[in-house]
Amino acid sequence: MLKFLVFAMVLGAVAGCMAQEDKTERMKWFKEARFGLFIHWGLYAIPAGKWGDRNSHGEWIRTTAQIPVAEYDKFQPQFNPTKFNADEWMTYAQEAGMKYVTITTKHHDGFGLFDSKLTDWDVMGAPFKRDVMKELATAARKKGIVPCWYHSIMDWKHPDYLPHREWEKGLPVGDMDRYEEFLRGQVTELLTNYGPIGTMWFDGEWESTWNHERGQRLYDLCRSLQPSVIVNNRVDVGRDGMAGMTKGAFAGDFGTPEQEVPAEGLPGSYWESCITMNSHWGWNAYDTKWKSTEELLGLLVEIVSKGGNFLLNVGPKADGSFPQEAIDRLKGMGAWMKVNGEAIYGTDANPFGAREGWRATRKGNTLYIFNEEHVLTRRIPGVGIDPSSVSLLGGGKVDWKRDGSDLILTLPKTKQTIPVVKMEFASEPPIYREPVFTSETDQFVSSLKLEIGPKIEGVEWRYTLDGEVPTATSPSASTITLTETANVSVRGFVAAKAVTSTTSRPFTKVVPLPASQPEWADFKVSVGYGEFEKCDDLAKGSLQALPSQAKLSLGDFEKKENVGLIYEGWIEMDETEMVRFSLTSDDGARLFVDGKLVVDNDGLHAPVEKFGSLGLAKGSHKVRVEWFNRTGGATLMVGYAMPGGDWKRL
Repeated sequence: MLKFLVFAMVLGAVAGCMAQEDKTERMKWFKEARFGLFIHWGLYAIPAGKWGDRNSHGEWIRTTAQIPVAEYDKFQPQFNPTKFNADEWMTYAQEAGMKYVTITTKHHDGFGLFDSKLTDWDVMGAPFKRDVMKELATAARKKGIVPCWYHSIMDWKHPDYLPHREWEKGLPVGDMDRYEEFLRGQVTELLTNYGPIGTMWFDGEWESTWNHERGQRLYDLCRSLQPSVIVNNRVDVGRDGMAGMTKGAFAGDFGTPEQEVPAEGLPGSYWESCITMNSHWGWNAYDTKWKSTEELLGLLVEIVSKGGNFLLNVGPKADGSFPQEAIDRLKGMGAWMKVNGEAIYGTDANPFGAREGWRATRKGNTLYIFNEEHVLTRRIPGVGIDPSSVSLLGGGKVDWKRDGSDLILTLPKTKQTIPVVKMEFASEPPIYREPVFTSETDQFVSSLKLEIGPKIEGVEWRYTLDGEVPTATSPSASTITLTETANVSVRGFVAAKAVTSTTSRPFTKVVPLPASQPEWADFKVSVGYGEFEKCDDLAKGSLQALPSQAKLSLGDFEKKENVGLIYEGWIEMDETEMVRFSLTSDDGARLFVDGKLVVDNDGLHAPVEKFGSLGLAKGSHKVRVEWFNRTGGATLMVGYAMPGGDWKRL
């Protein structure tokens, strides 16, 4: 029996290695590409963002404007984009330096841009009667661009999809099993009729009717039809909000941060930030908040330097043309990419870490430094060997000299939007990254554990507790436990020689806030209505008291817009400690404990999680949560945790 178990464990390990090798091979083109075009196009381009007296709609217009299905159906006979030219679209992408295109085969309204034999609710039932996907896939391959499909799991048109929109009445009962078969049928068409597809990019998986079992089946279907296809993590239900990364064991090959860039990157993971050029995914004729070419290049550099891909969105007009503002920005980015693309394609993340203030990428023995600030002197810390050559991409002399473990670059003036320095080495240069602290908070009540990193072979982390620069004789450790206020400074040494800069950070021991006697049970709740933009606006309107709640929950308000709530209650601490709080909201929210603002998550935004800490004595403490939702989805979650403990919901 023991031999059998050992054999089984070996087989499992071998299978795991083979699966990892298979994924690495499948992901090669994706990592090499780094830059892709997202296209949101469909019937929603026809109203161009306007319905009634509002002009702020986008691809969600059928639900944000609450358009009945019979009324929305009238857009299909109007869909005749005579200016659509797949070759022209792919020329824009190619000239921008993009290596793949991801287009909406079907968005949440259920309308397909391809010839589906399973429904008439597609482009072949419109006057246009041309298979957009076939033309685009052909044009993309001619330009050396990888065609990829976006396909919505959510479907507001299909009678079997559940749940129906809460504002729609008199719809069929629905059957998710039947809908899943329809969805799988369309995915089979997309992965059978159009040649090799790079990515299946799913979306709309967050409603309760979609689950892990359905997601795993859909992932397996994609891989069985095209074993080399890669599938995003929205095929399953493990995505953690707009941050886009999967938590737990769920299907999917890469993460999908939306409208944001992870602060520290996501080492060891494949990910892709999808971001709009203005404020909408689909065409909105009234949206003038276009990001500049410089902003978009800055995002590209930031994302790639953190190890991710940039999927930049364009929402074509109803006639099939790209907005001129989008064309101008694609051309501007392309001009920069022609000079500097080698610092983007196939590169690894910044080997110096996600430092504030400057970006870098790495490819083999070559480092690329992005001079976004146009400084004329740049210090490159912790480079273990001298470069064999240093130059500016596009031309320009770069002088350098060594200063201890650092290299000092003297850079020329240039008109490039973001100049890029290319540093070549005879062998892979050792990089001694600056030390970083990992701790739950910067304040503590009794003690605080600090982890010092990163782990670098041969490097010792030496530290002081009074802010002085560490020396070769200072104590070394990878973990420090503080019991008193300290100004911790850390520096890396190799064989008694300093090889990194010094990182310093204060950590403060605090007196916890005293507990008090609860004045009431449960949460008092009050509600107000209005087009709020920040939490302070709640005080400007009239608030109405609601029945008390045992738990903090939005309840039916999760489905309402232009509403604000205030919760007041008590939280019980089992011990005296520094307590961590998290506040996730869409739109704005604030958390107060004993009258102190602990987490400020205010303003208009998609779901965002923010954190704060406060020292609290054992016993009861007064809590106040302010929240509002303007339009779209509504989210509110408050969590708390003791040092080293699990998170609990308020």
